Amino acid sequence: MKRNIGTGLALYPTPLVVIGVIANEKPNWMLVGHLGIIGHDRIMVSLAANHYTNQWIKKNNILSVNIVSEDILKKADYMGSVSGKDTDKSQVFDYHTGDAGAPIINDSPVVIECTVDDIYKTPGFESFILKISNTYADEEVLNENGKIDYRKLKPVLFEFPTYEYLKTGDVIGKCLKLDETSAVR
Repeated sequence: MKRNIGTGLALYPTPLVVIGVIANEKPNWMLVGHLGIIGHDRIMVSLAANHYTNQWIKKNNILSVNIVSEDILKKADYMGSVSGKDTDKSQVFDYHTGDAGAPIINDSPVVIECTVDDIYKTPGFESFILKISNTYADEEVLNENGKIDYRKLKPVLFEFPTYEYLKTGDVIGKCLKLDETSAVR
């Protein structure tokens, strides 16, 4: 028998990311664990409405979504422990500017540069609906067909209820091909 555990989020873990925005003419970085896919060309990043970063996303309508690997986890974690309102975080990561104008973390293995398409507000949160402008990937995380290989990428995952970081796991099968000979009826 299943037990009702209330309204807790049960869709974790998710990839951990650092978003990058331009704030006062320099980069500001923020650790984010609330994000999702809402189509083949759009993603969503959800932030508490009172975050310093939100005003810069709304002003510039552009940001980067930098996937966190273990190599940059310590710096990424720091981005979640201090506010850009009180601390200049612009020099924590080496970066360059993407084709659409967002700051891109050089050491992030995969970065998605986005423009704001819409903002969906819920009590206490602003969820930014983002159109993907560009996706940048290090050659080392691509397969022979030029697609991201998550076994090579190994993004850090964030598990919200316990506030823990997790490693990605093993491949357990191919989607829609687990057992082609004996269909479930």
